[in-house]
Amino acid sequence: MFNSVYSKIGAAFGRLSQSLRVQLLSLVLLTLFGAIGFNLYDSFWSADATAKLVTDRTLLASARVIAEAVRVDEGGNVQLDVPPAALEMFDTGFGDHVFYQVITVWGNLVSGFPDLPLPAAQRVGEDRAFHGADVRVLMLDHPVVGLPDDGTISVTVAVTHNSQYAMRKQLWLSDFSKQFVLVFLASLVTILGLQRGLAPALRLRDAVRARGRNRLDPLPPEMVQSELRPLVHALNDHMERVQNQMAAQRRFVSNAAHQLRTPLALISTQASVAAREEDAARRDEALAALRASTRQISRLAGQLLTLSRAEPGSRRPRSDVTDLSKAAREILEAHAEEALKRNLDVGLEADGPVIVGGDGTMLREMLVNLIDNAIRYSGADGRVTVSVTQSDGSAVITVEDNGPGIPESERDQVFERFYRIMGTESEGSGLGLAIIREVVEGAGGLVSLGDAEGGGLVVTVRLPLA
Repeated sequence: MFNSVYSKIGAAFGRLSQSLRVQLLSLVLLTLFGAIGFNLYDSFWSADATAKLVTDRTLLASARVIAEAVRVDEGGNVQLDVPPAALEMFDTGFGDHVFYQVITVWGNLVSGFPDLPLPAAQRVGEDRAFHGADVRVLMLDHPVVGLPDDGTISVTVAVTHNSQYAMRKQLWLSDFSKQFVLVFLASLVTILGLQRGLAPALRLRDAVRARGRNRLDPLPPEMVQSELRPLVHALNDHMERVQNQMAAQRRFVSNAAHQLRTPLALISTQASVAAREEDAARRDEALAALRASTRQISRLAGQLLTLSRAEPGSRRPRSDVTDLSKAAREILEAHAEEALKRNLDVGLEADGPVIVGGDGTMLREMLVNLIDNAIRYSGADGRVTVSVTQSDGSAVITVEDNGPGIPESERDQVFERFYRIMGTESEGSGLGLAIIREVVEGAGGLVSLGDAEGGGLVVTVRLPLA
């Protein structure tokens, strides 16, 4: 039972420690209490000095009253009748005891306590012990008319500390009460200020919570203070990225559905034709067309998945190390059979290892599409040359073919998804260059198109070296 209570209390304190309001209030109050603690320490010694000063002034006044009452009679004897006022000025209601001593310059005791301790200097109060009590002592030398050689007397007055300590306590408590009121008011103002200062942040929280899951329009930065506006801008940027990703996914689904609909319908038709055909030759022809359509839709599905993975935010960023020369050689070897069937002259020019960083899988997909496009669009007895070099801190990949090329007026559109040049005889989905651009831009590079010597197309890709 007690463990459960302690755990609940600990959890409550944990939640409080994570509260911005509690953290700010604690910081402000800690600073205030530190400053007030120093002020109270300083005020205690100031009150003590003030109480000593008042006591010393009272002792000095009492000593003067006593000194002025000293007289010399006709016989040359020093006489003293202590005025009651000299002692009554210490009657402040705190039960102080007053002691005095009057002696001549020759050391003769005129009146008072002969063993009263004397201070080291005149007119300066000092603390001494006398008859088991702590007293404040002050001495005053005063000339007396009638004494030979302008003789003087020394008047020493001492008083216990009751009144002095009471005065010090009263002064310190007065200062303490002011400091306490100051802390209370500062705490109240701090709490109200935190409530007012955090209100825009709470409104921002409520505005985010109140939104439906489909609302991603930006929040107005003016709803919070200037210090919190970067947070609102960051939220807006994040929502914009989410919107872009959602739009990309919708486009992908829409395009995929549109592109798959026709091949699937064609496959269904070809399968029906093959099933109904009684002539073996024509049935084999329908089955061959069915296999070709199946390969086409399989390639389209693979390119759609590759394009989806190449889009920003669709995969966790990777930092693989890829040798483009080695990857290009392996991909060319994989396409060698197809190149031989079409009697293509395929070559690779490489200066040695060319190392780049990034997503190794997507970089290989980019090379596959570059080489596949070049082979696909090169005519029979054509040529395809792949070059991998380094220049100015960048890896440079060029793929040159002697195919029909791309008109300069359409070189921007061919990077769009599913865009195909009118009159193109080769089968394709229109996704190859779109995949290449997504991968290259995701790796921080650039891709450009140019004309090959003697006709054809040159695709140039620049990537930062690892």
